[in-house]
Parts: sequence; C-alpha cells; structure tokens
Amino acid sequence: MSGHMQAAVITKPNAAWELQTRAVPEPGAGQVLVRVRACGICGTDLWMAQDKLSYRQFPLVLGHEGVGEVAAVGAGVTTRAVGDRVGMPMVQKGCGRCDFCREEHPKSFVTAANCASPTLTGVTVDGAHADYIVVDAAGTVRLPDGISYEDAAPTLCAGFTVWAALRRADLKPNARVTVVGIGGLGHLAIQYAKAAGCQVTAITHSPDKGKLAFELGADEVVPNGAALREAGGADLIMHTASHHGVVNDAMAGLRPWGRVVMMGIAFDDMYVPALSLVSNSHQIIGSAHNGYEYLEEALGYVARGEVKPRIEVFTKESVAEAYDRVVSGDVRFKAVVTY
Repeated sequence: MSGHMQAAVITKPNAAWELQTRAVPEPGAGQVLVRVRACGICGTDLWMAQDKLSYRQFPLVLGHEGVGEVAAVGAGVTTRAVGDRVGMPMVQKGCGRCDFCREEHPKSFVTAANCASPTLTGVTVDGAHADYIVVDAAGTVRLPDGISYEDAAPTLCAGFTVWAALRRADLKPNARVTVVGIGGLGHLAIQYAKAAGCQVTAITHSPDKGKLAFELGADEVVPNGAALREAGGADLIMHTASHHGVVNDAMAGLRPWGRVVMMGIAFDDMYVPALSLVSNSHQIIGSAHNGYEYLEEALGYVARGEVKPRIEVFTKESVAEAYDRVVSGDVRFKAVVTY
C-alpha cells in the first residue's frame, strides 16, 4: 500500500512528541500492515522518551498498546486477513536462534528480557503511535467482538499485566486480594480481581482514592498493612505502586503462604522482611506479561463488560498534549490516542 501517513515522533530525549509525515510501510513475508485506530501511552513509553530506558537510538516512534484493523497481508500469511481487528502487544517475537529461544518458551515479557535480539513493538522497532504499522502476523492478537478500540488499547499492556499477575499467583477459591497503588494498573487490578471472584481490599491513605476503589468494586479499603491484618489479611498483594515502601508496609498484613506479585517498574530497592518471609512461607513473584492466551482472557473480560478501563481519549493532533499530561500526572488513569 503506497502513500503517506502521520506518526508521532520523539526526535531526542525529553523532546515534545510531534506528528511527522512518513511513507506507509510495506508488509514483508509473514507480516501484516495494520491501520492503527488507537494506541495507549504506557509508563514505559515515558521512560523511553526520557531516555531512562534505552533500547535504540532516537528518533523514536513508540506505542505497544496499539489496535486497529489489518489493511494488507504479506507473502505467506494465512492466519490474518484484511479487515481483521487486531491488537499489537509489545512482545512481537523472539529471534528464534539464541539459547533462550532454543528452549521454546511462549512469548512473554521474559522473552523481552532474555532473548538476544527480540522484536518488541514500540521498543526495538517502531510502534503504533502512527496511522499504520507493520508487524509480524504472529505478533498480533484478534480482538473479541464487542470491545471498542479505545478500551482494547490499554488492555494490551496494563490489563494484560494485572491479569497475568493474577494468573501467576495461582490463587485458591475465595482468595483475599489486596491492591496497592490505585492508578493505571491498580484501577484495573481491582476490577480483574473482583471479576475473578476474589475478596478485594485496596490500600490507600487518600479519601478520594478510597471512594474510587469502592466504585471500582473493592470490598474494603484500609490505610496500611496493620489495618489490613486487622481486616483479615491478604493471600495476595498486587504491587502496582511506583515505589516499594507502601508494599513493604502492606506485607504486615500478608497471610501465611501469601504472595506478593510485583508488576509495576519501580527504580528504588525493595526491603525483604526475611524472618516473616521464611516463617510464613511467603513468596515474592515478579510478573509482567505472559503468553498470549492470557491476553485473550484479559480482552474477554473487557469485551463482556466485567472490566472497564478508565481512559482519557486524545486525537493524534493532540498527542503532544497527551504525553505532557501523562508526564505531569494530569491523566488519572490511561491516556489513549486515536489515529
């Protein structure tokens, strides 16, 4: 497909996001061309735009929460057809040749961290903050009927992240789940845990966020770990906060054999209460994305209306404003840009 498109480009660290005109890319063998309809802005996008996480040289086109419809297919593609509604999560594919890939792991965030040369949408290759994007056909997921592009976009990373965490926690029926951090990840964690049948507690000192947690489906709101313990404790603490101190405190309410799943990226060190950890057989689990089958599940909850991302929608012409407002914290939960 010839022609031109617009892409949101970051020319150098901390520069404003700006729309630039580029040629529409052509899909190669095994690839699809996707007409992007929406893409979320993730916290990882901020760190890459600020050069706190460096994967390749500027200029950058970011975006790993992109959704749209297939506009063209490359040679040999049989799994996708023109018109398919698809999402494009970050982990597109591994290199297939390194020692890690030879072990035949499912595509997950562990692939991103361990493959010698992974293809990561919006990270190692251009992302979905553009009118069109070319991706490996196997690096797409079909969107379920009934889900809007705007709601699907943040599910590809934020929703996927919290659902993967719940799956990795391997909870027993009627488990008590506590969410720490009521933001882009946390507001979804409350909803997914509730939809999965868990008893959900939120930890926050803020009356406004406490009210919001109840609106999202939390059964109880407490200010700290001591109050959590008095309220019955947690089998799982979902760590979605941007720093570890609040989770260290929350662990005072972790029940025997309880687990902490860490899914946000924080740059401070985490203190581990060794005696309590050993005495109670606690586990601390690192988790980001896992296999695509879990992303399919996460999308299904949203499509059925059991989980609803809270988003603020911007047009592509306002992408610079969207980025600035995410950086300043003015967007309460998730910013989604339409293309």
